[in-house]
Amino acid sequence: MSNSNIVQRVLATHAGWGTLALRIPVGIIFAAHGAQKLFGWFGGYGLEGTGQWMASIGLAPGYLMALLAGGTEFFGGLALIAGLLVRPASAALAFAMVVAIFSAHLDKGLFVANNGYEFALALLAVTVSLVFTGAGRASLDRTLGQKPA
Repeated sequence: MSNSNIVQRVLATHAGWGTLALRIPVGIIFAAHGAQKLFGWFGGYGLEGTGQWMASIGLAPGYLMALLAGGTEFFGGLALIAGLLVRPASAALAFAMVVAIFSAHLDKGLFVANNGYEFALALLAVTVSLVFTGAGRASLDRTLGQKPA
């Protein structure tokens, strides 16, 4: 398979407008959470504080884990908003949510009021859906993935 075929497959999407309703709000949520981890914005703790917390729950080295999680969330969220490379971004975000569920939330039960996994599970469901559907009609993926006439 040639490189252009691989790119075409990654960018391909036959989904309609509905994915836009998933991508924009979830992209904003991820980008904001990533900004908390990376930059300390929106009341976050930045890389140092997030890294210390991650190390305390067994995700070591904490600073690196904070950088990976924050970068995935921030840049993955921006990718969802733009509709660019949505499949790989969604796959990385889905993986991050699986890690979050099992490392930080599962033992607290379902409900978010108890710091449970329901919110991470909802984000996981959206990202897995986007892995399968692609970015949809209103996306850079669709524009870039169209075969020239």
